[in-house]
Amino acid sequence: MAIEAGRERAVYAADPKHSRGRLYDEPVSPTRNAFRRDCDRIIHSTAFRRLAYKTQVFIFHEGDHFRTRLTHTLEVVQIARSLARALGLDEDLSEALALSHDLGHSPFGHAGERALDQCVGAYGGFDHNAQSLRIVTDLERRYPDFDGLNLSWETLEGLVKHNGPLTDRAGAGIGRYKDQGVPGPILAYDRKQPLELWSFASAEAQVAALADDIAYDAHDIDDGLRAGLFTLGDIAEVPIIREVLASIDARYPGLDHGRRAHEVVRGLITRMIEDVIAETNARVLALRPHSSAEVRTADRTTVGFSARMAEADQGVKGFLYPRMYRHTRVMAIMGAAENIVRDLFEHYQANPSDLPLEWSQDLTPGDEGSRARRIADYIAGMTDRYALIEHARFFDSTPELR
Repeated sequence: MAIEAGRERAVYAADPKHSRGRLYDEPVSPTRNAFRRDCDRIIHSTAFRRLAYKTQVFIFHEGDHFRTRLTHTLEVVQIARSLARALGLDEDLSEALALSHDLGHSPFGHAGERALDQCVGAYGGFDHNAQSLRIVTDLERRYPDFDGLNLSWETLEGLVKHNGPLTDRAGAGIGRYKDQGVPGPILAYDRKQPLELWSFASAEAQVAALADDIAYDAHDIDDGLRAGLFTLGDIAEVPIIREVLASIDARYPGLDHGRRAHEVVRGLITRMIEDVIAETNARVLALRPHSSAEVRTADRTTVGFSARMAEADQGVKGFLYPRMYRHTRVMAIMGAAENIVRDLFEHYQANPSDLPLEWSQDLTPGDEGSRARRIADYIAGMTDRYALIEHARFFDSTPELR
């Protein structure tokens, strides 16, 4: 199908002119709407710049062409804006959510998150989604009138709920939060500015979540091929990849390997985007929402893959999990990275004076929970290379992570 260049604003799109506002009132900008202003604040934040040297799958010094958290984020932004434009949604809100969705990730990707979660397990654990909220509502210190970035309600709601509701109507955790409950930082902020944790987020947030999935599938295939973890022949066992390859080979017989690999990535992204547009249009026809509020209270997501594409998405992830994320080479590096994070946490616990002054001041003596959270915040903000530098400063042997 052909993707429209754009269309009139959908009646169920978020409208910056009717935003629920910010926690701290500010004068309206004469040149930017509320959601565009959010995008700009995120781009200029310190946390956003640090994404350039945070691991996606491969450590930064394994090669210049592998994705980092920053390049992944930019790819998610591009896909999210394309989807929002085709569906008549607010592009700026979709962009703001795509820009901010990974701000809370620690150094060394999910390995660093696992290590931090273990380190602060007795004090509520570590959750990168909750950490993203902490960054934009507290940890960024740029403005004279408030901590954080003071983003609009719709951006904060979408940041927290882009993967769906966190609780039921009674406030009990659901999904990934069913057993351990919703992270404390999210609940604490929700008490100040309720984010309706029981409902879906806006269609723009749902677009950002799908864009993240599409970007992950496509660029992890690209990076895995580049790293030699598998071949095009290997991944052709996944039905949708086999279909894309057949289409490429029919149109470009004898195409060289490099261009063939890029065409696979491009073809997969195109098929997934087109599927989301078609499926979302069908769901909208069935739901007939007249406002963004009706999207939030629907009984399922309004934006989504078709059943066939959802199965294809799981097929790609099912291939990548053992062949890439659990590959012995990747696991060895990530195991060493977890040890680096644990070493740093234990060192700062025992020697809080080694923290920078702005992180060590105002710590309450004897308040182990507060100190653990402060240390976790500091480590989570580190880039990969800064974590390695700090480790080498305190320990005689630092692994090279190669």
